[in-house]
Amino acid sequence: MTTALGRDPLAAPRPKLWRVSDRSTFVALRRSDHRVRRGALSVTWLPDDRPTPPRVALAVGRGAGGAVVRNRVRRRLRAALRELLVAGRLPAGAYLVGAGRTVADHPWPALVAQLDDAVAAATRSSR
Repeated sequence: MTTALGRDPLAAPRPKLWRVSDRSTFVALRRSDHRVRRGALSVTWLPDDRPTPPRVALAVGRGAGGAVVRNRVRRRLRAALRELLVAGRLPAGAYLVGAGRTVADHPWPALVAQLDDAVAAATRSSR
């Protein structure tokens, strides 16, 4: 069995995603020009010149559904972001990833591909 990006999920331990927790980063993300929308996903990126791991914040509003649906969307986004991290496709910086209701039922390979495309587009806009 392989994941959407072609790796064996049992081969290596799950990497930890760092979280955005400080107010100054959230304020800077709000002002960031590196914002991309792909379907029900939106990705805002704040570049970081320091050699730190990527940090992530998730935004899933009540419009996505009840608490069960919102939590499922968050779990799926975290898992997809981990796949990108393991594949080396999540550059350093802070990310704000927003999602709508359809992410809960989106096919897994398509969700990972859509998130990969959004992250690549957001990070490419700065180069």
